[in-house]
Amino acid sequence: MATTMKRWQLTAAGRANLKLVETAIPTPGPGEVLIKVAAVSLNYRDKLLVDAGFGMPDPLTEPLIPLSDISGVVAACGEGVTRFAVGERIVSTFLPDWIDGDGPGTARHPNGRNLGGPLQGVLAEYIVLNQDWAVCGPRKLSHTEASTLPCAGLTAWTALVERGRLRAGQKVVVLGTGGVSLFGLQIALLHGAEVIVVSGDDKKLARARDFGAHHAINRKREDWVEAVYRLTSDHGADHILETVGGAHLGKSLDAAAVAGRISLIGILEGLDVSGGFGAFARKRVVVEGIQVGHRRALEDLVRAFDLSGTNPVIDAIYGMNDFEAALDHLDRGPFGKIVVEVG
Repeated sequence: MATTMKRWQLTAAGRANLKLVETAIPTPGPGEVLIKVAAVSLNYRDKLLVDAGFGMPDPLTEPLIPLSDISGVVAACGEGVTRFAVGERIVSTFLPDWIDGDGPGTARHPNGRNLGGPLQGVLAEYIVLNQDWAVCGPRKLSHTEASTLPCAGLTAWTALVERGRLRAGQKVVVLGTGGVSLFGLQIALLHGAEVIVVSGDDKKLARARDFGAHHAINRKREDWVEAVYRLTSDHGADHILETVGGAHLGKSLDAAAVAGRISLIGILEGLDVSGGFGAFARKRVVVEGIQVGHRRALEDLVRAFDLSGTNPVIDAIYGMNDFEAALDHLDRGPFGKIVVEVG
């Protein structure tokens, strides 16, 4: 086996500090596995990390490898590894300390340990992970497809299934057509829900219909809240994947059904959310922040995609050398996921 590999790393925030370097292949220690990475998917937070330092350790004491979501193959096992064997397919967990239940963290110090900032990320030809920081990969998906599950896929699954207890016949509003949104569309359809997609792009809305969306609303042509009222005969949305954030939460509160549920996921309009109190009191709306999800839920998601034959929606695939072009594509707003193939 080769002794050196390529990896992307940051020495500070900003594209000028992003470099593709050659370095030694790491060696797994006790309880660790060495993974030959096949594919890595991008999330919006990755662009915020690279361009603005969002999630970067302070101070940064060593170069930081970006990105968090991989699919690959176990190349070697350290002493005491029992969860995996050499040759097995594997996908990473976004929050490595969260196995199940409520997870780690306190009111003063909530859990912020995730791969790709502040912990080391995965955009390298080989990485080492603790055996507890990964799950067996799906059998029926390609590595490219499987790499999209750990963050975007699990976020939608946690919001709708793990926390939302989605039921057949419920009405789900998906905002936008990015990775989390399209996973939300697919997961909702798997559970027999009625799905409404909201976007400002007619072409993307047409594609969402092709993937099974029951209704498509162009937010630039009409008030999307009024459109939800019309399409649901004033019932409103039982579940909303709120990927915009900021003051946009107010619109989601208006669109929510009585006893509806809003999952706060995105920060496109800022970290500070706002909305009127009336909907909380009169409609008894549940608003919950979603921090991706735990390892057990990721295992459930993998099984669901294997059993259903569902394939994640991938907008574009880039090579290892073209990571910066992949970031530019992310900035333009993809339809589904963007993946870097490493192998």
